Amino acid sequence: MEPLLLTRFNIKDMAVLIMPFFILFIFLFISVTPIYAHCPLCVAGAGVGLTFSRLLGINDSITGVWIGAFIGALAFWFQRILGAKNKLFFKPSTGVFLYTLFLLATIWSFYKFDLVARHGEIFGFHKLTFGMVVGSIVYCLVDLLNTYIKRKSGKSFFPYQSIVFSLSSIVLTSVGIYILINYYI
Repeated sequence: MEPLLLTRFNIKDMAVLIMPFFILFIFLFISVTPIYAHCPLCVAGAGVGLTFSRLLGINDSITGVWIGAFIGALAFWFQRILGAKNKLFFKPSTGVFLYTLFLLATIWSFYKFDLVARHGEIFGFHKLTFGMVVGSIVYCLVDLLNTYIKRKSGKSFFPYQSIVFSLSSIVLTSVGIYILINYYI
C-alpha cells in the first residue's frame, strides 16, 4: 500500500507547487544588498547586556541605561541606512534628532503600555526612565567623541575602538548608578 501523500500528488505536481517559492527565494538571496550597521558589535553588546540585566533582576535604573544605549545603537544604525539613500542623513545633527525621536517614542510606549514599574524614583523620574535618559546621553556623547577622535586622527587607535568606548562607557555608567542608588540615595 502506498502512502496517502504519494497517491494524491506525484513528484511533478509537487515540483510545480514548490518552484515559485524556490525562484522567489533565489531572487531574494541574489538581490540582497548589504546593510552596514552603525556598529553591529555595539548593537549586539547593548542587546546582550539588556537581556542579562532583565534576566538577573537588576535594578530598573541600570537596565534603563542599557535600554538607552540600545536605542542609541538602533537610531544610529537607522541613520546609516537612511544615509545610504540620501547623504543629508549623515550629518551629526540628524543622528541626534533620530536618537531623541527614538528615545521619546520608546519612553512614550513604555508608559502607554504600562511597562514602567512605579516602585521608586530617582531625582523625580521613575527608575527606568531615569536610566534610559542617562544611558542615552552617555552613549550619544561617547559616540560623538569617538567619531571626533577617529575623524581628527584619520584612523582608530586600536582594533574595535568603537565597541570598547561604547561598552565601557555603559558599564561605567551602570556602576556609577549602582553606587548612587546603594550608597547615596
